[in-house]
Amino acid sequence: MATIYRKTAKGHSEIETRSHRLSPRLRSALILVDGRRSDDELRKLIPQQSDDSLQFLNEQGFIEIIGITQSAVPAARPVPAAAAPSAPPASRPQPLEQPSIPPSDFAATRALAVRLFTDMVGPMAEALALKMERTRSPDELRPLVQTAQRIIGNTRGGQAAADYGTRLLM
Repeated sequence: MATIYRKTAKGHSEIETRSHRLSPRLRSALILVDGRRSDDELRKLIPQQSDDSLQFLNEQGFIEIIGITQSAVPAARPVPAAAAPSAPPASRPQPLEQPSIPPSDFAATRALAVRLFTDMVGPMAEALALKMERTRSPDELRPLVQTAQRIIGNTRGGQAAADYGTRLLM
């Protein structure tokens, strides 16, 4: 059985203002909670004391349980081989094209960009993920996504960066 957590209003407030002065370990764990990942997935992303961190955040009201499932929720839909671009010949990933994102889809695209980035990079994604969450338009988000793509390319390789870009262009 997998437990799904999401941030409460108190959790969102802590991310924005740091008013409760959570330790870096707890803050990183809080950032990773998104309402989609199971506790099993979070354990893989939280490097130290993951169970204690989730329990503390839950008990203190920063996160709450929104569901319990029979199996873990998949982290991301796999990209079909035909849709995935071949790896660029150079070691640097190709910059993203500038897609036109309908305003109604912007929030979903932004959430996907943040989630995929944190899935691929883990707690080191915190600073850029917070900037991405604060964007209000595709024009503000685009350069941050390109930066995220470069970071993914440096940490996970060119193919991972290309896959990240492909997922966001859909």
